[in-house]
Amino acid sequence: MIHQDSRKLLEIRGLRATVSGIEILKGIDLTVRSGEIHAIMGTNGSGKSTLAKVLAGHNAYTVTAGSVVFEGNDLLGLEPEERARAGVFLAFQYPIEIPGVSNSHFLRLAYNTVQAQRGKDELDPLEFEDFVREKMKLLDMNPDFLDRGVNEGFSGGEKKRNEILQMALLEPRLAILDETDSGLDIDALRIVTTGVNKLATRDNAIILVTHYQRMLNYIVPDYVHVMQGGRIIKTGGKELALDLETRGYDWVGAERRSAIGA
Repeated sequence: MIHQDSRKLLEIRGLRATVSGIEILKGIDLTVRSGEIHAIMGTNGSGKSTLAKVLAGHNAYTVTAGSVVFEGNDLLGLEPEERARAGVFLAFQYPIEIPGVSNSHFLRLAYNTVQAQRGKDELDPLEFEDFVREKMKLLDMNPDFLDRGVNEGFSGGEKKRNEILQMALLEPRLAILDETDSGLDIDALRIVTTGVNKLATRDNAIILVTHYQRMLNYIVPDYVHVMQGGRIIKTGGKELALDLETRGYDWVGAERRSAIGA
């Protein structure tokens, strides 16, 4: 939801990036303000997930041009862990398993690291146990998950809930959800999106990366952006996602080619 007093959190200008020498992002321009939800849609290979990973600082990608300013600071000059401490959060499309590291220990370390960065008190194990159990209620998660290895043996839906649990604990200024709806059945999608909606405030912003409109039945975006060929080629409101659901993506590219030809 857009608020009258919203201010810029993220400003991307002319962003270009390569992976293994191949240019994927070919000039991205995007402004995200506090209180906003942006959906980035497109077919496979359009550059959506690359954009998410570049913003998070994935070292497989090389930025060749452009700028990214987050809360007035150069985001590209920060290491991935510095971006996380600054308030940038990425929920992965394919969360990895970390055997031997308990979920509780992992979550508490992440939480206390961010708390220290913000000059706030850290929580000891007992305090954190009470705190995280309250957050787990947002996602209908069984407390037993705290004693298991990070994502170890989790179903796809459980992994995605664990990602949003991290978001609930870290309270990022900018949350980037990379195809969080991928692999979720209807019930899991409803639980995850309900949790995300509860975490959206006038002081943060969310970027949703998705192929399909179904996630947007639950999380209503302020803006929908269509990516194709490493660029954002069309921006609209939530109605644009409905058009994409019924008409596919080809018409957007055709419309753009016609406009350029004109």
